[in-house]
Amino acid sequence: MPLKSFVIPPEADGMKVALLLRHLLPDTQESVFRKLFSSRDVKLDGARVGRDTPVRAGQSLCVYLPDRTDSEDLLRVVYEDEDILLVNKPAGISVESDAPGQLSLTDLCRMHTEKNNPSAFAPSPCHRLDNKTCGLCLFAKNSASLTVLLEAFRSRSLEKYYTCLVRGFMKPPSAVCEGFLLKDAEKAKVRIFDHPVQGARPIMTGYETLSAGAVSRLRVRLFTGRTHQIRAHLAALGHPVLGDDLYGDREFNHQQKARSLKLCATRLVLNVPDLPALNGRAFEIDPPF
Repeated sequence: MPLKSFVIPPEADGMKVALLLRHLLPDTQESVFRKLFSSRDVKLDGARVGRDTPVRAGQSLCVYLPDRTDSEDLLRVVYEDEDILLVNKPAGISVESDAPGQLSLTDLCRMHTEKNNPSAFAPSPCHRLDNKTCGLCLFAKNSASLTVLLEAFRSRSLEKYYTCLVRGFMKPPSAVCEGFLLKDAEKAKVRIFDHPVQGARPIMTGYETLSAGAVSRLRVRLFTGRTHQIRAHLAALGHPVLGDDLYGDREFNHQQKARSLKLCATRLVLNVPDLPALNGRAFEIDPPF
């Protein structure tokens, strides 16, 4: 494992280790940081430390980063056959690289298939999940299945379900909500409207309450798949996803000690007649919260 060593600069005095590492290693995924702390591979002046340990100027910080082979451990395969590779994406890793040299979920899938067959078709993502969203992500393993699955996502014949935690009681406890989503590329954010707006695209989000309270657990069905749709739509309804500092309630997140986005793609139903062995198959995982 490559060793990275740093001397804490004066301007970082008092900063917590986890926050400092994000500044020192900006191309490292949050999922890698979680693994580093859980395996106790971060040392301050030679002593293993946790993510909330404050640092002092002049101290020595050492971190044992996973090499490319170790990074394959991040790939959690749910199902695989000759046509598809279905994986459970960790939060903090992007489906495709956001910056040069950044390891992506697509890279991990390609490394996985190349181990057994270096000349194999490079797995291609059929859809996207936000960097901070975890859960089921589908890849095609050949050009024929890629064509079929891309069309299935485009035509919305696949059923996509998410589990999330939100602020407050949903009223009504279940509904299918429509709206219009407008992207703001400069702010890397979207806005939701209840009426047509120039440039906005129609969206449809269904939900049902699994448990109600100050924090409610929902099952969400995504009928349309727009950027940040679930996060922005639920926030617009007055019930932001727990742990969402972009669209949500930062003070409430802090009160609930929510350090990560509580949103997971938990169920996928493949309605694909052109892939008979997969048609009607449903895959489901438990969320990590």
